[in-house]
Amino acid sequence: MMGPNAHSYCLLRARKSLPYVLRTIHQSHSKHTRDSGRRRVVVTGLGVVSPVGCNVEAAWQTILSGQSKVGRLVGETYDKLPCRVAAIIDTNDIDLEKCFSKTELKTMARATAFALIAAKEALSRAGWMPGVEDETACQRTGVAIGMGMVDLMDICETNEALKKGYNRVSPFFVPRILPNMPAGQLSIRYGFRGPNHAVSTACATGAHAIGDAFRFIQHGDADVMVCGGAEACISPLGIAGFCRLRALSTAFNDEPTASSRPFDERRDGFVMGEGSAIFVLEELQHALRRGAPIYGEILGYGLSGDASHLTAPREDGTGALLAMQRALADGGVTVADIGYVNAHATSTPIGDAIEARAIRTLFGEHTRSLAVSSTKGAHGHLLGAAGNLEALFVVMACRHGLLPPTVNLHNVTDDMAGLHYVANSSEPWEGKHRRRVALKNSFGFGGTNACLCIGEYSE
Repeated sequence: MMGPNAHSYCLLRARKSLPYVLRTIHQSHSKHTRDSGRRRVVVTGLGVVSPVGCNVEAAWQTILSGQSKVGRLVGETYDKLPCRVAAIIDTNDIDLEKCFSKTELKTMARATAFALIAAKEALSRAGWMPGVEDETACQRTGVAIGMGMVDLMDICETNEALKKGYNRVSPFFVPRILPNMPAGQLSIRYGFRGPNHAVSTACATGAHAIGDAFRFIQHGDADVMVCGGAEACISPLGIAGFCRLRALSTAFNDEPTASSRPFDERRDGFVMGEGSAIFVLEELQHALRRGAPIYGEILGYGLSGDASHLTAPREDGTGALLAMQRALADGGVTVADIGYVNAHATSTPIGDAIEARAIRTLFGEHTRSLAVSSTKGAHGHLLGAAGNLEALFVVMACRHGLLPPTVNLHNVTDDMAGLHYVANSSEPWEGKHRRRVALKNSFGFGGTNACLCIGEYSE
C-alpha cells in the first residue's frame, strides 16, 4: 500500500507526464516500425444486432442517414428515474423466441443471444463454417467475446426466487451471468477449439476483444478468431445506478432522439444502448487461400491505463494519448497516415472534451487533414459492445470511403474547437491519403483504454 509521500509523488509525476508522452511519440514510432514478417490480420466477416439495425447493411445505412434510434423508456419503474431514455433493439427486427428454443433461452443471457445472432451473420459473410468433422480448422479457430456488465435484473429476480425456496433458483443462473458465456456458447455451438477468451473491461471491452484476437492470430495461436462484445443491461436498476453516478443524460427525456449528442455544447451525459457486433478476423494468407471476402485490415492495437480515477479519464488526456500512440506504433504508421478518428466520445461534458484535447495534442498540425466523429449520437452507448460496434462502422468507412456522422452535433464550445467534426450528415473520405487508415478509441471505467488502428485492405 502506498503511503502519503508516495501518493504525492505519483500525483506530481502525473502532472508532468504530458510533456513526457509527447516527447516519446516520435521516439516510440522510430523504435517500433512494422515488422514486414509478422502475420497480417484481415477482417473477413461482420455481424451486428443493434438499435440502428440487425444486419450490417441496415445498420450502416442508418448510421449514414444521420438518424437517432434513441427512444423513451416506458413503465412505472422508469417514470421515477431522472433518465428515461435509451437505445433499445426493435423487437420487430429481432425476436429471440424465433431465433432460439425455450430451452436454449433458459441457458443464456439476452446479451449472449445477441452475440450468437451477430456471430451467425459474421460467419456466414466470412463463409467460415468448418464443421466439427474438420478438426484442424476447428482447432485453429478461436473466440474472444466480452461483456461489460451482467444482467442485473436476472440477479435481482433470482434473489427474489430464493426467498421463496432454494428449488426456485434456476440451475442455469450462474452460467447466465458469467461474462465469458457469449464466448463459451459460441465455441460450443460451432465446435471452435482455438483460444476461448473473454474480456470484461467496462466500456473498452469490445475493442479489447478485437485487439486481443488480433494478437492471438499474429502470435500464431489461431488462424481465425471470432471476436467482439455484447451488452444487454438496460433495466431500472442499471439506469438508476448510472444516474447515481450522474453519468446519464437527463435533459432530453421529452426529446429522446436529441439526448445523445457527442461533442455538442448541450451534452449532459450518455444514453445506454444494447446489442452486439461480431468480427471474423483471419490471417491474410489463410483468407486468400480460401478466397474469403476481405472487408478491411487490423493494423495495430494500443492499450494503456489512466491510473487516476474510478470513472473519470485523466484530465491531461495522457491515457488516451498513450493508447493512440501505441496503436500507431504497433501498426507502423504515423499521424500523417490517419484520415479519421472514430472517437469514444459518449456525450459526457468531461470525457468528450478530454478526448478532443488528446486528439489535438497527438495530431498537432495534421489535425487539418483529420476527420473526427462519434456514432453514439445514433445508437447510444453500448458499454461493453460499444468499441466493437463502432469499429465495425470504421471498417465500413475504410471500405466505402464514407465518414459516419455525429448526430445532434450543432455547436462546440471553445475547448472543443480545432478539429473537423463530421456533424449530422456523412461526408466523403477526402484527403491525400493513398490508403484509408483510421483509429478507433474506446475507454472504460477504472481507467482502461484501448485503440485500434484499422485500414482499408491493400495488397
